[in-house]
Amino acid sequence: METLIPTINRLQEVFLTVGAEIIQLPQIVVVGSQSSGKSSVLESLVGRDFLPRGSGIVTRRPLVLQLVNVAPLQERLKIENGNRVKQNAQNSYPGVKAEEWGTFLHCKNQIFADFQEIRREIEAETERSSGDNKGISPEPIYLKIFSPKILNLTLVDLPGITKVPVGDQPEDIEAQVQEMILSFISNPNSLILAVSPANSDLATSDALKLAREVDPDGRRTLLVVSKLDLMDAGTDALEVLLGRVIPVRLGIIGVVNRSQHDINTQKSLEDSKRDEQAFLQRHYPSLASRAGSRYLAKTLSRLLMHHIRDCLPDLKTRVTVLSAQYQARLNSYGQPVEDHSATLLQIVTKFATDYCNTIEGTARHIQTSELCGGARICYIFHETFGRTLQSIDPLGGLTELDILTAIRNATGPRPALFVPEVSFELLVKRQIKRLEEPSLRCVELVHEELQRIIQHCSSFSTQELLRFPKLHDSIVEVVTGLLRKRLPITNEMVHNLVAIELAYINTKHPDFTDAAQVSASVNSQQAEALDGGKRWKNEKVAEEKAPPVGFGSPCKGHAINLLDTAMPVSRKLSAREQRDCEVIQRLIKCYFLIVRKSIQDSVPKTVMHFLVNFVKEHLQSELVGQLYKQPLLQELLIESQDTAQQRTEVAQMLEALKKANNIISEIRETHLW
Repeated sequence: METLIPTINRLQEVFLTVGAEIIQLPQIVVVGSQSSGKSSVLESLVGRDFLPRGSGIVTRRPLVLQLVNVAPLQERLKIENGNRVKQNAQNSYPGVKAEEWGTFLHCKNQIFADFQEIRREIEAETERSSGDNKGISPEPIYLKIFSPKILNLTLVDLPGITKVPVGDQPEDIEAQVQEMILSFISNPNSLILAVSPANSDLATSDALKLAREVDPDGRRTLLVVSKLDLMDAGTDALEVLLGRVIPVRLGIIGVVNRSQHDINTQKSLEDSKRDEQAFLQRHYPSLASRAGSRYLAKTLSRLLMHHIRDCLPDLKTRVTVLSAQYQARLNSYGQPVEDHSATLLQIVTKFATDYCNTIEGTARHIQTSELCGGARICYIFHETFGRTLQSIDPLGGLTELDILTAIRNATGPRPALFVPEVSFELLVKRQIKRLEEPSLRCVELVHEELQRIIQHCSSFSTQELLRFPKLHDSIVEVVTGLLRKRLPITNEMVHNLVAIELAYINTKHPDFTDAAQVSASVNSQQAEALDGGKRWKNEKVAEEKAPPVGFGSPCKGHAINLLDTAMPVSRKLSAREQRDCEVIQRLIKCYFLIVRKSIQDSVPKTVMHFLVNFVKEHLQSELVGQLYKQPLLQELLIESQDTAQQRTEVAQMLEALKKANNIISEIRETHLW
């Protein structure tokens, strides 16, 4: 199990190389208010002075501290010289001639053997990011310390919780610090090291309050009670350390910090630890073996190793899942272009195939939210267009007076003896003409859907097009141009369909059954007219004596120009006029239904032949002819900067995940127990 913490450190380094924290790694997060003794606790774990000190908020950036146990210098030198079997070669660190040293991630290949230099580098790096106005920054500083005197640990030191802004600090400094702390301790794989001074009421501890927000059960929280030697005379922290005041699941450990006088006189940490142990033996003899900095270091190492052991299965699963996801993303970006000709032909062919498959309904990516492609074209033909035609009234826009006027105009100067056929043709053509507008609208709707399929294929079917913006735009332009050329041709053919129906009114059509009935009725009327000539003559005389219906009678002494008298809007028709209108209406309705049925069948066939099928058959050849030109190849296949950058980032992340998977795989299950 001793290898678990170094393994986590290696994983952390792997993901830092790609600048991302997609995996929440186990670590210990140190939380406490200002002047609670956090820095002294960390320095006691390391055994060296290396953290910045001063008044106010000193830690202004998260400090990720990795403690690595190494062999002593003499032992490492022997290993380098080959005087011993290299069983610990991984801890030899050739080239480093110091007993203890540190390294920063931002200072690659630079060794800091002087811990005062480490302190100055932390201060300088903090000011580079946060400035010198006591502001804070969420960007971590990564420090690794190597020493034979420390245990393997991974700690995160955070800014102390503050209440009142100091100097040029922003007014919301308290909220900023708390937000930063919560972002670290919300990680379910982290352990929370809450530091609270013994000379303050534990019930008001800010560190415990924040820990309880994310860890209400206390399963991840360890409490450190600092400054045991500064309690008021006659008081002690025994009840607190025994967990009788506020119980903490992982335990409560008391420590004695170095005083400011010890720091000023440069008292060594070894002497401070001896004095700490002596103080605990005098004041807390029953807890002396379970308190102090040495016990804290061992406890933290043990807790972290067990915590890593518990997190490792989920960690491995998470790495495996992310590897599959990033591999899929990398595959979607494709490989850099080597053969431009082959790549262009491949993309064009795939686009044309996907376009045709979308029309046929065999595309891989099928919409579930709305109709698309061939299904929508079918809906246009049989629902939109069909219902529109069915809603057209065969006699819409025709009044009885219009029909009567047409009959009279068709007879010229002679009174009509029978219903003239010319009036029927004139009126039925007028009604058939009304079918042209919805037919042309049907063509327009299908054309719009063919345009929409272009974007559908670009977004879902042909991911390669996203890599090459110029090629994408060129393909859209070529297909749009092809559709634009076919649109007027299709409109002309649909217009001709209506014109064909208008060109010849086939009264002998097999379905025009009302014509025979009307013909028989007309023959019957002719017989009645010949046999009843005398009666007709009498009626004629009576009509001549009667004033014209609807035109009024001229007043005596006044001449009236009958040509200037307008036709009345409505009037009561005679029995004969009513019969003639009914005959024409019946003929118009019957013939209109025949033509409407023909148009409803012919227009979809025409659109499919002249527009849809033509585009399907000629799309690929049109694309190849327009785009497969040597001067255009290099220009069309230039990748967008975003695609190239994203491919690089995803490739780096995938490589990091593979390394992480290998690192985790090195741990045998037997090492976990």
